[in-house]
Amino acid sequence: MTKKNQHVVPHKDGWAVKGAGNAKATAIHPTQQSAITQARDIARNQGTEMLIHGTNGRIRERNTYGKDPYPPEG
Repeated sequence: MTKKNQHVVPHKDGWAVKGAGNAKATAIHPTQQSAITQARDIARNQGTEMLIHGTNGRIRERNTYGKDPYPPEG
């Protein structure tokens, strides 16, 4: 299995969890929160990122699980 960042994106039936570059959704959820929960679990297991998109499709939040390629300074 290839490790892919997980995206939570708007879908006609609610919210979808999609692996980066995948045409098909991993799962469809009625609420954004339930999609976030599944995407977070997948990203944690794979050590990848979870990107949450708003209703306009733009990324509104991202979380890294595993080694962060751009850790915060400070």
